[in-house]
Amino acid sequence: MADLTAEMVQRGRGPSSQEVAKRRGIAREMRSARERLTSTSGLERAFDHELLRLYARYRAGAGLPLLALALALAAAASLWARPATAALWCAGACGTVVLTAALARRFLRQAPEGLSLARWRRAFIAAEFGQSLTWALMLLAGAPEARTFALVGLVIVAAVTTMLAATVPIAALSGLLPLTLAALSLLLFSQDMDTVLLVVMTVGSQLFFAGLTRRLYDSAVGTLQSRAEKDAIFAELEQAKANSDEARRRAEEANLAKSRFLATMSHELRTPLNAILGFSEVMKNEVFGAHTAPAYREYANDIHDSGMHLLTLINEILDLSRIEAGRYDLTEEAVQLAHTVEECRHMMALRARSKGQTFQSFVDDSLPRLWADERALRQIVLNLLSNAVKFTPQGGEIVIKVGWTTSGGQYVSVKDSGPGIPEDELGTVMSSFGRGSLAIKTAEQGSGLGLPIVKGLVDLHGGHFQLKSKPREGTEVIVTFPASRGMDALAAVDLAAPRLAETAPARRARAA
Repeated sequence: MADLTAEMVQRGRGPSSQEVAKRRGIAREMRSARERLTSTSGLERAFDHELLRLYARYRAGAGLPLLALALALAAAASLWARPATAALWCAGACGTVVLTAALARRFLRQAPEGLSLARWRRAFIAAEFGQSLTWALMLLAGAPEARTFALVGLVIVAAVTTMLAATVPIAALSGLLPLTLAALSLLLFSQDMDTVLLVVMTVGSQLFFAGLTRRLYDSAVGTLQSRAEKDAIFAELEQAKANSDEARRRAEEANLAKSRFLATMSHELRTPLNAILGFSEVMKNEVFGAHTAPAYREYANDIHDSGMHLLTLINEILDLSRIEAGRYDLTEEAVQLAHTVEECRHMMALRARSKGQTFQSFVDDSLPRLWADERALRQIVLNLLSNAVKFTPQGGEIVIKVGWTTSGGQYVSVKDSGPGIPEDELGTVMSSFGRGSLAIKTAEQGSGLGLPIVKGLVDLHGGHFQLKSKPREGTEVIVTFPASRGMDALAAVDLAAPRLAETAPARRARAA
């Protein structure tokens, strides 16, 4: 039954944090793969749109600088070419710049949901090709003596095209193609060494810009991926926070419901239980005469013992609930730890003798008094001794030690000669209502709340709880109280000083 309960509890806990993270990662990868399959560039659709939007922003913002560049080049070209030719070329260049900027602004104004990214990508590629073609005509329209200046202008235009169209690599390449062909066309008109060197340098720089375009594109994609991952993390954090808030609200409601249930059930159970214990004790002691049948006395004893066990269970549940809720108030006073342990040992001696068990006590008589809750301290020792007597076999030995710790505190150690607890069950026996396999097999009566209550009470005193056990070596529980709770470590409270301070003004008043 306990194994089944543990399995149900384990199932109720749900998946671990590692499993949740793994599932989220798989879902994110599947969503990303699905979007890449429906994309034309091999990236997610959101990345495709963002890259086109960056291109459009760059082109829309570069309209005025490009117009200024076209006017400057046309003005310089008019020194060698006819003014009409330079003006015609300038008009064509400005027209393509304005057309590309208008196309980019139109793209930016549209909603991303209804966009056809493939169609807009083709439009941008055509616009880049047309704009670069007009820049290339500058080389063909100029005089032969101005071709050096034109090649320098083509290099500048290639650099600008690379920077502006890097987020759409195929558009950048379509923009570099007319510039490269225009530079190579000079070899048809002149093959002297100077022209060849200039053309080679121009084409080489354009090839460098083509490689730079790829690097800039990879950098832009990496930035988008990093931002997408950051946004996904933020979204998961927000979702986790919302889930945490909801879980906390439910936990608070459950805790309130538990408190109300415990308060109601403690009253509803104790009222009839007091009657059961009282009447069963009267019947057990035969107050109104002897029973006609001897079995009735045994029945009365069983009823009384069961009622006491139920009362103890109710008290333990209430104590544990108060400890977990932080509502267990300590009534602290000076307590002699060795004296309390001796009283508890004397109370458990009858049960130990019935099983042929013996106690071995090692108590340091030099221990000072301890500032602690005497009732909680007695409950700690009784729970430890009760567990030791319960799981120690017939004729076994229980060792009790009370002494100093290395840091100046005090400790209580209870060690039995029982079969011990497997290492994988130490966490189970320390959990609420947890019982080890030994307690289940031997059908030992108990609620599984003793050790959790002991640990909770020790923590309230600022102490330390330690459980040591190995199969066939017995179990030892060590409870340590800090040195700050020793009476010799606490400063004395001068009760007379406040009283004198309060009466001094009165004395001066009377003297006046």
